[in-house]
Amino acid sequence: MIVRPVKVSDLPALMTLVQQAGPGFTTLPANEERLAHRVRWAQRAFAEQVERADADYLFVLEDDDLRVVGVSALTGAVGLREPWYNYRVGLTVSSAPDLGIQRQIPTLFLNNELTGQSELCSLFLGHDHRQGSNGRLLSLGRLLFVAEFPHLFGEKMIAELRGSADEQGCSPFWDSLGRHFFQMDFSHADHLSGLGNKSFIAELMPRQPLYTCLLTEQAQAAIGQAHPNTEPALKILQAEGFAHKGYIDIFDGGPVIEAPVRSIRTVRDSLELTLSLGTPDEQAPLWLIHNRRLENCRITVARARRVGSSLVIDRLTAKRLQLQPGNSVRAVMLPNQQQQAVAA
Repeated sequence: MIVRPVKVSDLPALMTLVQQAGPGFTTLPANEERLAHRVRWAQRAFAEQVERADADYLFVLEDDDLRVVGVSALTGAVGLREPWYNYRVGLTVSSAPDLGIQRQIPTLFLNNELTGQSELCSLFLGHDHRQGSNGRLLSLGRLLFVAEFPHLFGEKMIAELRGSADEQGCSPFWDSLGRHFFQMDFSHADHLSGLGNKSFIAELMPRQPLYTCLLTEQAQAAIGQAHPNTEPALKILQAEGFAHKGYIDIFDGGPVIEAPVRSIRTVRDSLELTLSLGTPDEQAPLWLIHNRRLENCRITVARARRVGSSLVIDRLTAKRLQLQPGNSVRAVMLPNQQQQAVAA
C-alpha cells in the first residue's frame, strides 16, 4: 500500500468510494464534475501553483495492483477565502445573592477563531481494506507530509469530526437548534456547507450566545460527541496529541480536535534518514516512510531497521517509494511500535 497524490485517472475509483461513504461525506460530494474540479485543484496544490489559502492536498491509498481503496486530504488554511464557523463551548455564570441562587450555564458562541489554521479532512477507507495498518497509513501519512513541508501549513492542525446522528442520518443537535433558523433539514444544510456555500450561516445564525439548557436533552448530550463510525479516526489522532478544546461543528455538534503542528507525534518524532537495502525480519518495527517529494510524493508503512543514520528496508518497499539506496527518506515508527521498542 502507498499514499500518493490524486490523479485525474483516479476519478472513477473516487466516485465509487464517495458513493460507498454515503451522504455524511460532504467534503467529497458524489458529483463527478465537482470531484473532477477538486482533483485538478489538488494537482495544482502539489505543483505549488496556489497560495496556502487555496491549497487542497488530496491523497489516495493505492494497493500493489494499482487499485485506489482510500482517500484523505489536507487543507492549507481554513477561512481565508470562505468564512469558517464553529461554536465555542463556554460558560455563563449568573447569580442572585439575595435569593441564594447561582447558575453556571454552558453557552455556545459563534466564532471564526480557527481561521487560518490547517485542516485534516476527507478521510475514507473502503470497507474491505479496514485491516492491518491501512487506516493509520491513510491518516498519519498526511502528517508525515506536513513534517516534511511545514512551511505549507499553519501553526495548528485541526480536524472537524462527524457528530452524533441516528440511523436515518438525522442530527439531534441540528433538530434542536439549527433547524429553527435555517428551515431546512440537516443533510441539505451540511451539503451546502460542504460545497463551500457558507455565507448563509452568517446571514441566518444568531450572533448572540446560545444557552445549551434550552436545547433538548438529546442535543445537549450530542455536544462534542463524535459519531461511532468516527471513533477509530479519533483514537488515531488522539494518540498523535490531538485534543478537543471546546470547539464544535455548528451543524451536528461534533468535536473539532486540534494540536500545534510542532507537537504532533508524527511531526515531532520524524527523522531524516538514508535509505539502505536489506531484509528486515518479522520482528522489525513498522515505520511510516516518506520519499521526501512533493509532487511525486509516496508514503508507505513497512518493517524497517534503523542503523545509525540509515533506515534498512527491503526492495519492495524501495520500489513502492520509487527510491534507490542512498536516497533520503523521512520516517517515524508507528505509535505502538515506539512503545514496543522502548519496552525492548
